Parts: sequence; structure tokens; C-alpha cells
Amino acid sequence: MLMIIPLGFVGGWEVVIIALVILLLFGGRKIPELMRGIGKGIRSFKDGIKDVEKEIEDVDSEIKK
Repeated sequence: MLMIIPLGFVGGWEVVIIALVILLLFGGRKIPELMRGIGKGIRSFKDGIKDVEKEIEDVDSEIKK
């Protein structure tokens, strides 16, 4: 049986354990590269969302004309 636990119930110890597992898996030198990659991915996603919103606004303004 698979239990799904919402992130709202993650306490302090769980965060510490997750951080230790990440540190063991990736090592101290790889973590900055990993975080940089995640940051670039999030930035790219936000830029994509802004582009889609702008296209929707453009189409909406053309329809209203």
C-alpha cells in the first residue's frame, strides 16, 4: 500500500534526514551544481509561463477588436 504524505506534515527531523540523504547521494561538491540547475529550470519555466500568458492576452485583445 502506497501512502502519500502531504508536504505540510514534514517536520524538522524529516527535513534533516532528506538533506543528509541528498548530501550522501550527490556529495558536497555536486550540490551547488544541482541547485544551479534547479534554479535555471525554474527560471525557464516561469519565462515559459509569461510567454504563454502574453500570447493569450494578445489573442484576447485581437478577439475584442
